[in-house]
Amino acid sequence: MGVYLVSVGAEEWFDTEEDGWGEVASGIDAELRRRGLLPYEDVPPEADFAPGSGQAFEEKLALSMTGFLALCETHLSREESEILCGWTVLVPFSLDEEIWLPIESDDHESMVAGAPQVPPLAEKLAAAMDMPAETPATCDNLDLSRWFRHQAKDLAPARTGPWTQDLDAAFYVALFLRAAQHSIRRGCIVCT
Repeated sequence: MGVYLVSVGAEEWFDTEEDGWGEVASGIDAELRRRGLLPYEDVPPEADFAPGSGQAFEEKLALSMTGFLALCETHLSREESEILCGWTVLVPFSLDEEIWLPIESDDHESMVAGAPQVPPLAEKLAAAMDMPAETPATCDNLDLSRWFRHQAKDLAPARTGPWTQDLDAAFYVALFLRAAQHSIRRGCIVCT
C-alpha cells in the first residue's frame, strides 16, 4: 500500500463520507475565515487521466528518505524543512503560516502548507544537487518514480553531479518541487 502524494479534485475534496476530504476542507475553511480570508471553494474537478497531460498528480513515497533529510538539514532550517516536506495537505495559495488541523479519524494533526512557499525551498536543494533538466516536469501516474528507477540511472554516467550520488534524495527533491508546481499550476490540492 504505502503513502502516496495525489492531487484531489472537488468531488473528493468536499465529500464528507469516510474516504472524502470534507472534514479537512471544512477545517481549512474555518481557519481561513478565522484569519479573515475567504474559504477555498474554487477546487477544480478531477481531470480524466491522460498520460503526459499534467492534469493529475500521483507519486508514491517508497524510497529511503535518509539522504533527503540529511540534505534538508544541511541546506534548510528546521522550519523550512517542515514546510517543504512536513505537510499532509498542500493548497495552491500562500499562507502566512501553516494551518494545523486535528483529524479525529486519524488521531493526529495534519499540517496544511501553501504551495507557493515550497518551490523556493525545493529549488534550493535542486541547485545544491545540480538536478538534471531532464527530470520530468509532470507526474501524472508515478512518472517521476519510473524516471528515477530507469532513465535517471541511464542518464547518470553522462550527466554527472551530486544528484547521481543519491538518487533517492534527488527523487524526493523533485517530488516535493513537482507536487507544489502541480498544485499551483492546476489550482488544486495535493495530499498524502
